Amino acid sequence: MNKESSMHPLLEARDLKKVYTSGPQSVTVWQDVDLVVNAGESLAIVGASGSGKTTLLNVLGGLDQQDEGQVFIAGQDMSQLSDAERTVLRNREIGFVYQFHHLLPEFTALENVMMPLLLAGQPKRQAKPRALECLQQMCIDHRAEHKPAELSGGGRQRTAIARAIVNRPRLVLLDEPTGNLDQKTAAQVEAVMMELAQANDTAFVLVTHDISLAKRLDRCLQLSELNLKPID
Repeated sequence: MNKESSMHPLLEARDLKKVYTSGPQSVTVWQDVDLVVNAGESLAIVGASGSGKTTLLNVLGGLDQQDEGQVFIAGQDMSQLSDAERTVLRNREIGFVYQFHHLLPEFTALENVMMPLLLAGQPKRQAKPRALECLQQMCIDHRAEHKPAELSGGGRQRTAIARAIVNRPRLVLLDEPTGNLDQKTAAQVEAVMMELAQANDTAFVLVTHDISLAKRLDRCLQLSELNLKPID
């Protein structure tokens, strides 16, 4: 981390607005959204289905574009970066865990987890032990040589989480990370998140329907009435 970036919040959103347009009809998904997330902080976003939680997560991670407002990652305004620069920033700073795992079906769990490191130019001899370490953290290393179709739904999700943390991102965005997991495995995932937050100052922002999980994080916000509000 350079000195300049350490002076800024890890993630900051200012006056975000998102509008969906279909023909003559326009629907505001959310507006006037402000958010600050610091290194090592865990934040949950909850809300009803269709409230725009996943869309907000995608905008925060630079996968989608807002209609108004700004998103800053480590002090850098995402809107001022080229597509190539945003891609580099995402690969370096952000890990993503999607509601549907998006693992590559032709590769093993180990190969899927290695992929971000290999794409970043890391040699295989270095990428493999790091990928195995992440699979061990998620208690799925015994299935490292199995392809996604040979894993349970929970196994696929744990592999996807291992892939998201393999390059040691400073920010991890998660969309329903425990939705397909049993209670024991969900607790393991939560424990890994807390360990990374404490040991590496990794920040986590997750969308979840699990209110009990949400309230165990540092902060919990609800997306309702087009805006983010603290939840009691």
